[in-house]
Amino acid sequence: MPQVSTQEFERLPLRVHTFLEGVPLHDVWFVDLPHWRAGVTLDDFLQRTSDGKLDRCGCSRSSSLLTPSPLVRVLLEIRFFVGRFFGWDDEPPATGWKSLATRLTDTDRSRSLTVAGTQDGLFRVVYRFENEQLVELINRTAHAAALSALVETATVYRFYLGVYVHSVSRFTPFYMALIDPIRKLIVYPSLLRSVRARWNQAFGTA
Repeated sequence: MPQVSTQEFERLPLRVHTFLEGVPLHDVWFVDLPHWRAGVTLDDFLQRTSDGKLDRCGCSRSSSLLTPSPLVRVLLEIRFFVGRFFGWDDEPPATGWKSLATRLTDTDRSRSLTVAGTQDGLFRVVYRFENEQLVELINRTAHAAALSALVETATVYRFYLGVYVHSVSRFTPFYMALIDPIRKLIVYPSLLRSVRARWNQAFGTA
């Protein structure tokens, strides 16, 4: 699954570009989806595929488009085991961070189809618009945000997954460098393949 240049991503008319001003964009991925029908929104897709259930790693409900493969589940279980041992997944003191939801304007809140702070698997929803969703995760490794967006063209739908990472300590850059090879070679390609599979299941004509 290819990555997208920052320049291409920033040309998209998305709220996230101004909303997360000052938060580093780590990388952006995309997968092209068949144009089975016109007018499908990201919210349509999320509602069609979400079963509202959580698995042990809390992955299924996080917009259940991103379903881990067996290999990725094993890697996640290992990561969570190590995280519990070192306390990586504990939330920092409330005085040490601010939810991205504090950036929401009244217009953002009125547009959002989900209330800010709603638990979504491992993440909390910041906002969900028709074709754009932002969720966040805060622990002792990083304050991360994931942006999902769906853009319709004449021939395909393109699903974007953008990852933003804000350092919470000097450990954050080391941690991201440690997990990046596995994240880029195994985890994200697997998750995006699951997006395509769920799209075909939800909207395919076969």
